Amino acid sequence: MARTVAEKADILPLLAEVFREHGYEGASLSLISQATGLGKGSLYHFFPGGKEEMMASVLASIDHWFEEKIFHPLQNSASPATAIEAMFENVRIYFASGQRVCLVGLLGLSDSRDRFSTAIRTYFARWVETLTVALRPGCQTDQAAQEQAEQIVAGIQGAIVLARALGSPDVFDRILDEMKSRQHAKSREYSLATLR
Repeated sequence: MARTVAEKADILPLLAEVFREHGYEGASLSLISQATGLGKGSLYHFFPGGKEEMMASVLASIDHWFEEKIFHPLQNSASPATAIEAMFENVRIYFASGQRVCLVGLLGLSDSRDRFSTAIRTYFARWVETLTVALRPGCQTDQAAQEQAEQIVAGIQGAIVLARALGSPDVFDRILDEMKSRQHAKSREYSLATLR
């Protein structure tokens, strides 16, 4: 039965879940239609560019969420430590303690990565860049802040994979908590060193 949808934005979370579950290549229009409750005609009404436009729209909505909840606060907070703490908590919620696949990461590993390479690269580069800005006050050098940011982003992505593979949200939460503790310890260590 066809679903009544008021806006394109109403469809995006449903599309995202189809792409998370089946990947870009495996998400047929039939599966998308079934998941959204929309016929192919309605889907093409909202997305004249077909499946590629659907994925591009989903990626844009992910980028918007991360810009609002993660990137902007990291780059603009008067309290970088608070922004980093909020990043860890927002990531925990967004990825459902590792039980929700990172769609951008999934695309980056798939045969479709070249088609969406700009969006994939921008997402990860922006995350590292803004986290570097927030980490900078607690690091000796810009390079040290960037390397720490890369390790944290890579650690989050790895924690998602491990938690999903093991079917254990506790693994994701434990790894996130450990990364938070290490980051706090490094910041304290640097602060004490600068006071001497």
